[in-house]
Amino acid sequence: MSKRTESEERLEQLLGQGLRDLPLRRAPDSLESRVFSELARRESLPWWRRSFAHWPMAPRAVFVSICVALVVLTLLGGLSAFVGIGSLNEFGGLLLSLVHPALVVAASAGGLAALLVRVIPPLWLYGGMAVGAMLYVVLFGLGAAAYRTLYLRPPKAGESL
Repeated sequence: MSKRTESEERLEQLLGQGLRDLPLRRAPDSLESRVFSELARRESLPWWRRSFAHWPMAPRAVFVSICVALVVLTLLGGLSAFVGIGSLNEFGGLLLSLVHPALVVAASAGGLAALLVRVIPPLWLYGGMAVGAMLYVVLFGLGAAAYRTLYLRPPKAGESL
């Protein structure tokens, strides 16, 4: 058995050396032009179409501020659904008077959600979650199949890479 292992190692070494000795293949000329044109296209995109890391500092700060404000509004809306707007108004004062319309909408949505959770039987909720998970898996599978079909197909005879 050790003889077989030694012969396999020798074959592996010979094959590796043979592959290292092969000359490097040059990429097709069309590939270089396509890569440079894609890089130029990405460079010419406006800042809001690029990734968040490439945004200027001011829009990043505004975006993060808006996200934080939405999280705070969501938390206050959920709290107001359980505590009631009046008791929050005693503690919130000025802040609450500024965000009162948004809190009313959030409290209404929270109350509706709480009512639906109490009215819908738990078995239906679990079934709905299972169906949602199944639909997510099906969507993922369809996306993967579409990607393989549209983008990962081998080139046909006479077709350029």
